[in-house]
Amino acid sequence: MGRLSARLLMQRGRPKSDRLGKIRSLDLSGLELLSEHLDPKLLCRLTQLQELDLSNNQLETLPDNLGLSHLRVLRCANNQLGDVTALRQFPKLEELSLEGNPFLTVNDNLKVSFLLPTLRKVNGKDASSTYSQVENLNRELTSRVTAHWEKFMATQGPEEEAEKAQADFVKSAVRDVRYGPESLSEFTQWRVRMISEELVASSRTQVHKDDSPEKPPEAGAAHKPRARLATLKRPDDVPLNLSPSKRACASPSAQVEGGPVADSDGSQPALKLEPLHFLQCHSKNNSPQDLETQLWACAFEPAWEEGATSQTVATCGGEAVCVIDCQTGIVLHKYKAPGEEFFSVAWTALMVVTQAGHKKRWSVLAAAGLRGLVRLLHVRAGFCCGVIRAHKKAIATLCFSPAHETHLFTASYDKRIILWDIGLPNQDYEFQASQLLTLDTTSIPLRLCPVASCPDARLLAGCEGGCCCWDVRLDQPQKRRVCEVEFVFSEGSEASGRRVDGLAFVNEDVVASKGSGLGTICLWSWRQTWGGRGSQSTVAVVVLARLQWSPTELAYFSLSACPDKGIVLCGDEEGNVWLYDVSNILKQPPLLPAAPQAPTQILKWPQPWALGQAVTKTMVNTVVANASFTYLTALTDSNIVAIWGRL
Repeated sequence: MGRLSARLLMQRGRPKSDRLGKIRSLDLSGLELLSEHLDPKLLCRLTQLQELDLSNNQLETLPDNLGLSHLRVLRCANNQLGDVTALRQFPKLEELSLEGNPFLTVNDNLKVSFLLPTLRKVNGKDASSTYSQVENLNRELTSRVTAHWEKFMATQGPEEEAEKAQADFVKSAVRDVRYGPESLSEFTQWRVRMISEELVASSRTQVHKDDSPEKPPEAGAAHKPRARLATLKRPDDVPLNLSPSKRACASPSAQVEGGPVADSDGSQPALKLEPLHFLQCHSKNNSPQDLETQLWACAFEPAWEEGATSQTVATCGGEAVCVIDCQTGIVLHKYKAPGEEFFSVAWTALMVVTQAGHKKRWSVLAAAGLRGLVRLLHVRAGFCCGVIRAHKKAIATLCFSPAHETHLFTASYDKRIILWDIGLPNQDYEFQASQLLTLDTTSIPLRLCPVASCPDARLLAGCEGGCCCWDVRLDQPQKRRVCEVEFVFSEGSEASGRRVDGLAFVNEDVVASKGSGLGTICLWSWRQTWGGRGSQSTVAVVVLARLQWSPTELAYFSLSACPDKGIVLCGDEEGNVWLYDVSNILKQPPLLPAAPQAPTQILKWPQPWALGQAVTKTMVNTVVANASFTYLTALTDSNIVAIWGRL
């Protein structure tokens, strides 16, 4: 499609007219329009236009001088818009459609509500709830920026150059003023900059008016009551918060067993954590009566910057996948698949290139379960952009390769592990996955771990029948492979065949694994075990230490590790979280394994209240912490997501 012409506008406009100034409705959908095709000189002649349809095109931006001052309805669905600030030129807009723009996020939804106060509907839904969110955020941000202004200006001496000081204030406000969840930081920083610049402009006006550095009029906002950010959950699916104020623990921090460890060997003291939020966001039909849906897996979103850490976690269970901000307990996104039961989730971060050549980082969440399907979710845009029909039986677990961001392992009850390349999305943001390898197992695979020191060469799996390893190098000719080595955890063939339902690398060498009936977690050396295997197909692992764990006979409690902190985590059948600081073992492994090491801490189940009574019995199926160990998420068999925060 080339540039628009007056003839085309008259053909697609209503009512039919030979004058552009009489057209009230214009349909420009499905014309493969690019942003540069929207000629402001032509479109500004549509002086009476009230309804414009630009959906199903390839627009990345909207020109900010279209001149459509009477526009009331705008449809821009299924484009590639990455910014909404140009919408401010339509002050009378009442209805707006932006679905199917993958690069727009919840931050852009809030910007729209701020920029267009007359909007009644966004994407077919009532916009009032979003307005209340924006109002609360705006009130609190104005208060905080004003307080920052007063504090900043109090530090400025009379010799300071006014222009430079005011510019420094704007920079410091954007840097230091924070409020709300990390997922809304783009919107809050955008508003902080605007509020700061307004304060500076007001201050300049006052100075020029009375030559007196009085406080700007907005300073009164600091004395307004602060509004709590309580409406950021999706209005169509509000999870029940189980109030931590009603938990049985009298202390604001959790009950802890196992004293602080502050040895001369450099191990950390016991970490102080407190339960922050309890959510029933996976309930069937959003019912608060549901204390039965089992939750199985969670994973923190990869940080967007190197060295940073994320506070956004994905959880799965029942027919839902939820994305939660751990700081606030807000469910940012929710994806439902009726009839599905999700068992596993995994994140990857892709770098995609738009048609205009711009690079954008894109977090993709894979979710799988009972139906044997892998769903690739673009959570920020709220839709499923690909489905892989991976297995005919249920998928027990999945994980992305740390060496290749598009390589995904799926492990199924059909006793197969498959390596997929999900590829990069096409122009319609759809994936076309291809199968790279098939790994046969003799029992059901339960946990997957690419070997930390060579993730593109070896894969470990904890299975019903033991711990196995495969060669996953793609430069080898065989595309279907059997287990290369089976690992056992004590000498003698009788130790073979024991279930391994917990598996994680604590660093590039040390593996933590857990099997049924042992009451312990084993720490063993991959490097020493692999180096001493020779040509054997069954190898006893080189044990470094054993960690004391629950003596329960129950299975399928998944363990995890926080490599940056040298911490191993595991839940149990009583709702507790067992926490082990193994940093001393990582620094200097013992010559011979001693008696099982006691946990550094046991975080006792806080017994939140639901349905008018304390939830005292539950099982923590899995527990995962983010890289900086500031947040810890525990999932239970009673439909409760418990989020702990580090004090």
